[in-house]
Amino acid sequence: MKQWAISYLDKDGVQQRVDIDFQDRPSEEEVARLLRRDLFPVTDELNLNDLEGRTDEPTVKTLKDQNSVQIISITEVI
Repeated sequence: MKQWAISYLDKDGVQQRVDIDFQDRPSEEEVARLLRRDLFPVTDELNLNDLEGRTDEPTVKTLKDQNSVQIISITEVI
């Protein structure tokens, strides 16, 4: 497994970093799901059916629009 550094802006606009293990580079949607699970565990339980299928990357959109969390970069840790 490779390790990936995820940089993002938290709800206060402060840049944060978290490292995750993935075989290949994760998509922003995969990263958004992991961040939502860790940052907003109650929200993670909610059903996003009204966004799924109508918008690309519904979790990315929800995190940004409702929680002010924005993914900045996904880079491999060497």
